[in-house]
Amino acid sequence: MKPVQAVRSETVKEFDFTAKDFERVRALIHKKAGIALAESKQEMVYSRLARRLRATGIASFSQYLNDLESGRDAQEWEAFTNALTTNLTSFFRETHHFPILAEHLKKVKEPIDIWCSASSTGEEPYSIAMTACEAFNTLTPPVRIIATDIDTNVLAAGASGVYGMDRLDKLSPERARKFFLKGKGEQEGLARVRPELRQMITFKQLNLLEDGWSVKGPFDVIFCRNVMIYFDKPTQGKILSRFAPLIKPDGLLFAGHSENFLYVSDAFKLRGKTVYELDNGSNKKPPMRSA
Repeated sequence: MKPVQAVRSETVKEFDFTAKDFERVRALIHKKAGIALAESKQEMVYSRLARRLRATGIASFSQYLNDLESGRDAQEWEAFTNALTTNLTSFFRETHHFPILAEHLKKVKEPIDIWCSASSTGEEPYSIAMTACEAFNTLTPPVRIIATDIDTNVLAAGASGVYGMDRLDKLSPERARKFFLKGKGEQEGLARVRPELRQMITFKQLNLLEDGWSVKGPFDVIFCRNVMIYFDKPTQGKILSRFAPLIKPDGLLFAGHSENFLYVSDAFKLRGKTVYELDNGSNKKPPMRSA
């Protein structure tokens, strides 16, 4: 009796997605948002952009990209960018940063200005706000936070301040009680950040690749965590050179755990674990001006 041979079958895709289509996507998102998509991301790109083809009723990737390149639909450019940005975040992610932030806030002159430059769905700026409240032992600390992101969908989620209870699992019971209001009735299973914290934060859309940034310095602290890994080295260097004049001489720049800025910029030096300060040997008190 002959063994039964397994029959290989390839999943038939709803839309043709050629190597040329993928290269066009890579070029467009790099030009628009600075994101350097790896060759291994082809399936991810297909999955995310296939939703846009269904939503727009366009039958092929080639036509979709042609329409996108024509520049006639600014809203679809926004949807395209939103689809290809990754928003992995959580409250107090990379916990070692927040005691350093708390100590720094106690030392600097008030009022204190902080820029969270990749805020995603809001967990990071709210973690900063909670740290400020704890550092000053009040729900109204002298801290102002600007939270920006390229993705308008996640900004709207952050501004609402509403999260599933499972998102609070990593918070201590004390923090959950102090900084969140539990939903009741139709809102059961949800929690909302207290209004005092929401009032500390201004959410606004910003593309780090834009020629002119809508934020104004100087800042006591800039958070730019886990976003530079999506940029190539020249783009990283350009962004860091623009951060330097927007940060106060004694300010801090917080990076992600897998990011190293020392090889792409001489404007900053390492202060601690993925925490940087201005290298005043090469940057003598950068001018305090808007971007």
